[in-house]
Amino acid sequence: MLHIFDKIMRTGRLTEPVAQPEKAVAEIGATFSREIAARFGGSLAIRMVDAGSCNGCELEMNAANNGFYDIERFGIHFVASPRHADLLLVTGTVSRHMQAALQRTWEATPNPKFVVAMGDCAASGGEFGISYASCGAVANVIPVDAVIPGCPPTPITLLQGLLELLRR
Repeated sequence: MLHIFDKIMRTGRLTEPVAQPEKAVAEIGATFSREIAARFGGSLAIRMVDAGSCNGCELEMNAANNGFYDIERFGIHFVASPRHADLLLVTGTVSRHMQAALQRTWEATPNPKFVVAMGDCAASGGEFGISYASCGAVANVIPVDAVIPGCPPTPITLLQGLLELLRR
């Protein structure tokens, strides 16, 4: 066992330091907080809908919500019910099985509401397109206010896309 610790001490660190997005996130976050306070009274409630994705976008959304990026400090939080949401964040190509559920979720969200298509699949239908099992892009099923490109988009890209939507 001691020879393992000795090897660790002799080898040292082999990875490069993690890039700190803190400055970029802090700048975006300060602007976000002002926009959210002006429009929504302090917090933005997001209902996330997976319409048939590979879960890459969901992983990045969870990363945006973890302690590293911590978007909740800017007043952004996720809700379980569309009745409490201000914004629907839809990921993935809309499968035929999710078409009715997505429409009902959109109808249950109170006005004024925003819909954001997150990722290339939600924006264009991805590699699946329109077929017997897929409706394609989210815009083919419900109206979309903003598209955040990427496969999957990074948490910083997600924040920038949401901020652009709020500035309009």
